[in-house]
Amino acid sequence: MDFGLSEEQKLIVETTRAFVENELYPHEREVERTGVLRRELIEEIKAKAIEAGLYAANMPTEVGGAGLNTVTWLLYEKELGRANYALHWTCVARPSNILLAGTPEQREKYLYPCIRGEKWDCLAMTEPGAGSDLRGMKATAVQDGDDWVLNGTKHFISHADLADFAIVFMASGEEESSRGKRKKITAFFVDKGTKGFTVRDGYRNVSHRGYTNAILEFDECRLPGAQVLGEVHKGFDVANSWLGATRLQVGATCLGRAERALGHAVEYAAQRQQFGQQIGKFQGVSFKLADMATELKAADLMVFEAGWKYDQGTVTDQDMAMAKLKATEMLAFVADEAIQIHGGMGLMDDLPLERIWRDARVERIWEGTSEIQRHIISRALLRPFGG
Repeated sequence: MDFGLSEEQKLIVETTRAFVENELYPHEREVERTGVLRRELIEEIKAKAIEAGLYAANMPTEVGGAGLNTVTWLLYEKELGRANYALHWTCVARPSNILLAGTPEQREKYLYPCIRGEKWDCLAMTEPGAGSDLRGMKATAVQDGDDWVLNGTKHFISHADLADFAIVFMASGEEESSRGKRKKITAFFVDKGTKGFTVRDGYRNVSHRGYTNAILEFDECRLPGAQVLGEVHKGFDVANSWLGATRLQVGATCLGRAERALGHAVEYAAQRQQFGQQIGKFQGVSFKLADMATELKAADLMVFEAGWKYDQGTVTDQDMAMAKLKATEMLAFVADEAIQIHGGMGLMDDLPLERIWRDARVERIWEGTSEIQRHIISRALLRPFGG
């Protein structure tokens, strides 16, 4: 593994960081205080992101994306992660890779408009009674001739209020397994405005202000068979094939936020005077900085090693679980310590630290809780021994 960056990677890092600092940072306070990301602001930043070549950069070149390998994509995500999540995820959108699993007709209708910035997508898996246990979903899709009829509720669906369509996973039957019956899952494209499909406001969230969630309701929502994504009853296969690196994306954005928090802490420790000297000279502060930097370095290495292995085709679920677990828990530690070093000022909204601290909390929950990551890791360790 080569730890050095290529000239292209350095350019992408520099370009993305400059964009974040010049185009996103200035709007953070507005979004944080109002909890609203104005549509006109989205369009303004989106146009600049498209011009800069940063929009849909996760996509392959053959469909109009930047064609970044995984390591370079994670470097890009790390830089975007420095900013308010709503600003970078919505205005510098990265359409879901699962759109690549669509048929040529589905790509024309859904993928390409998302890459051009004409449409937004959202993913709908989670339900009130099915979070970590997705096989426990109760929302159903029943075949009726050539059509499918969808019923049930999804919640915690990110930016579904903005999305033009949802990629929805529904229980579509049952099959026998070594542990008894389990549900088959099928994925569907559902356009906003489809009869029987309603998007309702979700919940107020302490993390990621401006980045909304919604509740999706399906009441006898009828879809033609052409709206199935992938194969019938193979929804999990589609998800596992195309969504694998999302945990690394979470880890990379956590790295960016942790770097920003550490930077503020170091600067403050070097400038703040107490008892006649810089507070950074006191071990109670300097050792915190050392621990923060060490934890950040360890997480950085784990995330990018997993990214490198992803490009080599050798990454395992354990690698990605370890990277996600370490990066998300590291961010919580670094954000908390950065606030402690700043004292009362760390909790004021003049600085981004209280936001980073709040935002860090959700990272240990979505895209697989820390407990799920530990389950994946421990299962991989015990499996050779029959565990």
